[in-house]
Amino acid sequence: MGLIATIGKKEKKEIPSLAELIAKGNHKTMRNVLITGGAGFIGSHVVRLFCRNYPDYQIYNLDKLTYAGNLENLADVAADCPNYHFIKGDICDLEHMRRIFADHRIDGVIHLAAESHVDRSIRDPFAFAQTNVLGTLSLLQAAREAWAEDMNGKLFYHVSTDEVYGSLHDPGTFFVETTAYDPQSPYSASKASSDHFVRAFGNTYGLPIVVSNCSNNYGPNQFPEKLIPLFINNIRHGKPLPVYGTGENVRDWLYVIDHARAIDTIFHRGRVGETYNIGGFNEWRNIDLIRVMIRTADRLLGNPEGHSEGLITYVQDRAGHDKRYAIDSTKLHEELGWEPSLQFEEGIEKTIRWYLDNQQWLDHITSGAYERYYAEMYGDK
Repeated sequence: MGLIATIGKKEKKEIPSLAELIAKGNHKTMRNVLITGGAGFIGSHVVRLFCRNYPDYQIYNLDKLTYAGNLENLADVAADCPNYHFIKGDICDLEHMRRIFADHRIDGVIHLAAESHVDRSIRDPFAFAQTNVLGTLSLLQAAREAWAEDMNGKLFYHVSTDEVYGSLHDPGTFFVETTAYDPQSPYSASKASSDHFVRAFGNTYGLPIVVSNCSNNYGPNQFPEKLIPLFINNIRHGKPLPVYGTGENVRDWLYVIDHARAIDTIFHRGRVGETYNIGGFNEWRNIDLIRVMIRTADRLLGNPEGHSEGLITYVQDRAGHDKRYAIDSTKLHEELGWEPSLQFEEGIEKTIRWYLDNQQWLDHITSGAYERYYAEMYGDK
């Protein structure tokens, strides 16, 4: 059954899922899909999956190419996939968003573009409000205007985070889709606000929307300010491994390609207006995760067992550091049949191997060479 959504103040309309529209024969398969933040970590895996799995789609990767956006992540796609198109742009630029929707007849959006690093949000909360809130609002407005005459078969898919739910303290409890929002950092507050705007556009204007909230991702191409790639690189070079507090904070980890698979599933089969949590039931204390990485990296590097244990360095805890995140993705599994494909031990070994085998990629990131290259290629526009 479709969701009962409020259109305007009084009229109620049943909005079916995308799959139901296709089954009824009154929906043309989406052809022009805009993926925002597609040069980033998660976005690049989503772009690759869509370009390769749906060759009849035209995939438009919109990215501002800030420090976290790197087109090297998609070099294979750019070379092999004629349905891939890159657009440099800022989601906060409403006029540019309007032109993109008009020029490319966009009928599906997967919105991943966001500032996402908690430490950066503590230093500069305004940048997070600008991109994550006003940027999302700009995209929503452009979609609403472009689809005003016919929203049939359109979809605005907003990708969010489990951090909007706050922090769990009781063992055995999990975030579910109805968990009350309780953001604890400027980053999570900005994402919570953007989630509210997306749902408000669905309720107020009848915009076909869907939202997902995912746990921590890991895997290839993650920017090395994040814990796993940072520590792999530091282990390789014998640098300190800075651990916040005592390392007792707990996170639920998901291999990034499994997240991309979940996004694909929700985009094509999710019910319009719904929220889906994505997680792997895979909780680790930070300190335990770090020790697994040390053992695995040392083995792959040919180091003696325990060689890098001495690199662990405990540092002052992060302000407002959430104690525990844990996602219950039962709804996604029971309704749409998605489940993770990798166990963590297998996924972390694949991830460490990738970073060790792609040192040039890491060197380009840590040196800033890629940013200088894009500045010369695209300028400041």
